[in-house]
Amino acid sequence: MKVVVATRNRHKVHEIGVLLDEAGLDIQAVTIDEIAPHAELREDEDTFEGNALAKARQASTACNLPAIADDSGIEVDALGGAPGVRSARWSGEPCDDARNNLKMLREMADVTGDKRTARYRCAAAFVDVASQVELVRSGACEGSLLLALRGSGGFGYDPLFFIPTLGKTMAEIDLDQKNRLSHRAAAFRALAQALRERLPKK
Repeated sequence: MKVVVATRNRHKVHEIGVLLDEAGLDIQAVTIDEIAPHAELREDEDTFEGNALAKARQASTACNLPAIADDSGIEVDALGGAPGVRSARWSGEPCDDARNNLKMLREMADVTGDKRTARYRCAAAFVDVASQVELVRSGACEGSLLLALRGSGGFGYDPLFFIPTLGKTMAEIDLDQKNRLSHRAAAFRALAQALRERLPKK
């Protein structure tokens, strides 16, 4: 089955492709830019689940194909759960990881020790407008924020997001390890489980 991935983030496309392949589903993932490069993907909902479903619906309608989308971000306890669904654009348009991380460092400058807790959250959605199928599942990864950037891998807030059980940031681990413990991996594993009864296996 050909499925469009409703994102223009190339890092995310790669991660999602690996996760779908590992799930053993008979899916050929294509990006929305391959099918409908001018299609708009609006993210104006108040929850990760709402945004993931909205993007998947838009992509499925624009491409006339089943679509998979996710929405993810970081919730910082000392900031009352911010930036949350606004994580990617926290420092303004256009999205810029470096600016977002600098803003996080400024906002958290006076927060110390065990008050620097945070979590990554992700919602993953599958929508097939033609058959009126909609599924959404969520995942999370707990951690804390460092006082300085560390590591060169990943994207988003990965260089600041420290995983205590590993003693490393999300930007210091390889993709295989990330796909075992990340919020996105948890959400897509749950989504894959929900899809297994609906889609043929490889």
